[in-house]
Amino acid sequence: MKKLVIFDLDGTLLNTIADLAASTNHALAANGYPTHPTEEYRFFVGNGINKLFERALPEGEKTEANVLKIRQRFIPYYDVHCADLTKPYPGIPELLKALQQREIQLAVASNKYQRATGKLIPYFFPDIHFTAILGQREGVPRKPDPQIVHEIMRMANVSTDEVLYVGDSNVDMQTANNARVDSVGVTWGFRPRAELEQGSPFAIIDKAEELLSFL
Repeated sequence: MKKLVIFDLDGTLLNTIADLAASTNHALAANGYPTHPTEEYRFFVGNGINKLFERALPEGEKTEANVLKIRQRFIPYYDVHCADLTKPYPGIPELLKALQQREIQLAVASNKYQRATGKLIPYFFPDIHFTAILGQREGVPRKPDPQIVHEIMRMANVSTDEVLYVGDSNVDMQTANNARVDSVGVTWGFRPRAELEQGSPFAIIDKAEELLSFL
């Protein structure tokens, strides 16, 4: 029986791509670099914002110094505009309520930086209790390193067979595999089904409510 469900954030709980794209484009333009269509950002995100900026920078400009320049412009802008166009995916609020009613613990494990992660989840899901809301933090390796999952499991006091990890990308499937917990891939996010299949998830779902059958 599953006692804890850990969710990825971007592309799983919330469709954040428009605000991520707008904020990155703002930072790129401010530094004199070309911008990208929103759709391209679906393949830029997933490994933390520094990797996002590296992927968005032009060839020959992908230096650590330039990444930090984009970061300096991005963070204050995104902190203000992170919820302008972002919204939960269909069925997610109802799914979280159903899980909470079943007394299953909920948590978030994201590669989004901690301040934004900690702001967006309570903003969009104010009536849901999360055992942990963890994003990217200084000194903690990013997913697919399993450390964030292990940290949440200790907080929830559960074992690996009592955990279900839910995400939309190969990073998420690798994270679950590395943590030795069951994974469920979701097709409504940023990456295609074929990418999820490569990660050998326990299941792949097309609608949020389908998750309830795997508990």
